[in-house]
Amino acid sequence: MIALLLLASLQMSQATLAFKVTADDAPVEGAEIVVNGRTHKTDMNGEARIAIAPGSVEATVVKEGFAPVATAIVVAAGQTQAVLIQLEPQLTIEEQVTVSATRTDRRVEDQAMRVEVLGIEEIQEKQLMTPGDIVMMLNEMGGLRVQATSPSLGAASVRVQGMRGRYTRFLSDGLPLYGDEVGGLGLLQIPPTDLGQVEVIKGVASALYGAGALGGVVDLISRRPGKQPITEALLNRTTLGGTDAVLFAARPLGPRWGGTALIGGHWQDKNDVDADGWADLAGYSRGVLRPRMFWNDGAGRSLFMTGGLTVERREGGTMPGAAIDAGGTSFVESLDTTRFDGGLIAQTSFAARYALTARLSATRQQRDHHFGGVVEHTRQDTIFAELALRGAAGRQTWVGGLAFERARLSPRARPDLAHVYDVPGLFAQDDLDIRRWLTLSASGRVDAHGVFGTFVSPRISALIRGGAWNSRLSFGQGFFAPSALTEETEAAGLSRVRVVGTLAAERGRSASFDVTRRAGPVSLTATLFRYDVRDPVVVDRSTYSLRNLTEPTITGGFEGIGTFRQAPFSVTATYTYVRSREGMGLERADVPLTPRHSAGLVAMWERENRGRAGMEFYFTGRQRLEDNPYRDESAPYLLFGGLVERRVGRVRLFVNVENLANVRQTDWDPLIRPRRSADGRWTVDAWAPLDGRVVNGGVRLGF
Repeated sequence: MIALLLLASLQMSQATLAFKVTADDAPVEGAEIVVNGRTHKTDMNGEARIAIAPGSVEATVVKEGFAPVATAIVVAAGQTQAVLIQLEPQLTIEEQVTVSATRTDRRVEDQAMRVEVLGIEEIQEKQLMTPGDIVMMLNEMGGLRVQATSPSLGAASVRVQGMRGRYTRFLSDGLPLYGDEVGGLGLLQIPPTDLGQVEVIKGVASALYGAGALGGVVDLISRRPGKQPITEALLNRTTLGGTDAVLFAARPLGPRWGGTALIGGHWQDKNDVDADGWADLAGYSRGVLRPRMFWNDGAGRSLFMTGGLTVERREGGTMPGAAIDAGGTSFVESLDTTRFDGGLIAQTSFAARYALTARLSATRQQRDHHFGGVVEHTRQDTIFAELALRGAAGRQTWVGGLAFERARLSPRARPDLAHVYDVPGLFAQDDLDIRRWLTLSASGRVDAHGVFGTFVSPRISALIRGGAWNSRLSFGQGFFAPSALTEETEAAGLSRVRVVGTLAAERGRSASFDVTRRAGPVSLTATLFRYDVRDPVVVDRSTYSLRNLTEPTITGGFEGIGTFRQAPFSVTATYTYVRSREGMGLERADVPLTPRHSAGLVAMWERENRGRAGMEFYFTGRQRLEDNPYRDESAPYLLFGGLVERRVGRVRLFVNVENLANVRQTDWDPLIRPRRSADGRWTVDAWAPLDGRVVNGGVRLGF
């Protein structure tokens, strides 16, 4: 009898917590509930009953693949307290990022428009492979392909989902600091050391950034100074005579000011790897200087200022004393580049939900191109200004503003190819969270081009979320102002090119649909895409003439990306299928140098205080070749390499191997043509590596 009374008294002095754990309105089985240091698990109905002492208690609910939830509960003696917990999917590192390329400064997982983000850890990893440029970094992103455009000088362009490189718009912190067209050697002159993030929008993005974005936008976001000073130095040397010396510093300069500075020197010996008398790797010497200043008063007002200077001398062609034919002909090609740029972004917030942003930039690039015995002097100027107002109310975020851009091309040898494009524009964007599972984004822009008239560029996107699934649907339309600067003229110069008729503006449309599934450390994304470009401007290589085609270029395909991230391991697999067709009537064919199939696999082990080690594999399928006397279609090939980095205190030692199997295009055919082509070139296009195996290593110091 006494025992029963004691038991009843104990029960009256206890309380009960009745947990119900759900995710997306479905019960979660096996969720761990930690109360007073003890762990309990939910049953198949997502429920768990826990007896505790009355009073205040802290409870934490944990389930793999979901964000943990902590809650405080107060319960009286003898009572049963119902506790409802709603779990949200665990966000990966890439998802916990705010992107600026879409102008609304929302988290990447909340964007209706798909934005792919490369974080600083991945940037620093690629920096060890090519410290002097961003080519390797971009080439390893899914759906992006860096295509060599000039075997003589090593120029390259970025093709987004099979679109030509000139359709990709490059920005720096939202500013066109690299000019309005950044094909060719521009990519090889951008060091990655002072980058904190890379954002890529695929598909026609004229609604956001006007002309020049038919393929997409790549926005390079600079590293910001923190509360502690940072100084980094990198020294790198390759087996083919390449040297890189880079110094980066970031400093707080007071309670509101901060600054960063990048100084880089890059050198490469001229190399004839296959001993045929022609340089497979152009020689160069380049200096880069870029200071940046940041100001923020902590009350919604900020100022960002940047400046840059790039000077480079590059030389390719025949080696000293070598000839390319029996007559002893030599051919030396060189390019001297000087680029100045500057920009600022000022922002102020008011009324707690509005932000006014002003952007301004100017760029001047001068080039002296020696093409055999011909000298071409070309100057490009870009001026950009924008004023935008952003507001938020409830579930809605909107942006509206006006912009102006001037692009001037001045080729001294061909004044008939010069142009001045003045383009004022108005733009607006509205992001609306209709439901927790549905977000819509609509944007539009009207550009009054000073030469080609008025263009209306709309884009609409939708994001649908449900548990571990999400999908995006996007449509866009835009335009591209024609120019004599193409991938072909980048390689062969402007002196010989002919323009057939009057060039019309190119007009493009794109559509894409993607689905993403996340399960713990695994993420899978599948994307279908299509582009239509009307009045495309192409170069006829047989006559070296520039003209519009009357039939559209149609590009479509599939892109798959799979990632596994669970410390200390990460694996990324990509596959892209592209079918890009151009031409007239029955003469339609694949766009040259566009492989139907390409794939990549990157595996990495990394521990912050020890180092990293990784392997990579890349497959490139067959490509249609143009004006190649040896073959009409390239051979498929596989590249693989590896990276090892060891950290010892503040010192990081690294060794990287590219193209370990020593795959070279000249294993199949000669690079040198039997006779000079109509555009003046002595080489065929580069469709595979020319330099073969390259080993680089060095040291990275942190102070």
